[in-house]
Amino acid sequence: MAPIVPDSKNWTWVLDRACPECGYFVGELDPIFVPDVVRQNAAVWQQVLAGENVAVRTRDDRWSTLEYGAHVRDVFRVFHARISLMLNEDNPTFENWDQDATAIAESYGTQDPAKVAAELAAAAEEIATLIESITPDDWQRGGRRSDGSAFTLYRWVQYFAHDPLHHLWDVTGQGGGRS
Repeated sequence: MAPIVPDSKNWTWVLDRACPECGYFVGELDPIFVPDVVRQNAAVWQQVLAGENVAVRTRDDRWSTLEYGAHVRDVFRVFHARISLMLNEDNPTFENWDQDATAIAESYGTQDPAKVAAELAAAAEEIATLIESITPDDWQRGGRRSDGSAFTLYRWVQYFAHDPLHHLWDVTGQGGGRS
């Protein structure tokens, strides 16, 4: 499969306004509800990844359903590690994660959809459980992306929520402020 042109947008703006593509406005989402959002999202991914032709790209500029599913699984894993850092270190800086390079290196489009679904479900439960463990005193802990963008844990969890929601919209066209 041909590589997709890498997305170079800085998506932090999703905290300030609704995404014009998927319609979600995560800046209004109370992070205490994110574990439920993650679990619901993962449940839908189970159905989507069980469909037919999930490895087929329907557009040249978009990943296949399988590639998006593998990416969401890895988003859950990466954000779990970053939330853990924020809980255990003072104001950590996160290493850059090149999601496009990861997709190529890990051959997202050739992975087993059933395995991706199972791993996505497990990773979703792990991050949901971690977010549920955040105490009121922890929400103001800080962290910083490699590009210098600073976040509190509260805003980081909101920011995280957009990614799996948006990618489910990418493959289903449903959700957010639109249907």
